[in-house]
Amino acid sequence: MGKIKIALIEDDEVLSKVLRAELVDAGFDVSQAFDGEAGLELARSKKPDLVLLDLILPKKHGFEVLEEMKKSPDTKNIPVIILTLLGEDENIKKGLRLGAGDYLVKSNHAVAEIVEKIKNFFA
Repeated sequence: MGKIKIALIEDDEVLSKVLRAELVDAGFDVSQAFDGEAGLELARSKKPDLVLLDLILPKKHGFEVLEEMKKSPDTKNIPVIILTLLGEDENIKKGLRLGAGDYLVKSNHAVAEIVEKIKNFFA
């Protein structure tokens, strides 16, 4: 089996760059998209092993991306971890209800912790 493929859908370019670098260092193959539409297209074309999805995105909200992914036979089985600043209970519940495997609030986790959680996800 080749490298584990991760699609990182995050519009904050600085965070995206840092996260991507850390994930690549950890041995993952990381593709990036900076808006919801591109992210959905990335998930469809690359068929990653995991999608890291921000919610507040240009062009298409993260919840819409998640809903569309879970409705499509091509992408419905791809695990999604939401990575966002939205920490309200209602958002967390909605994310999990829509099919996310986990919900991480960016401000509560250092990048290294996020990478660890992803490694554990595949362990």
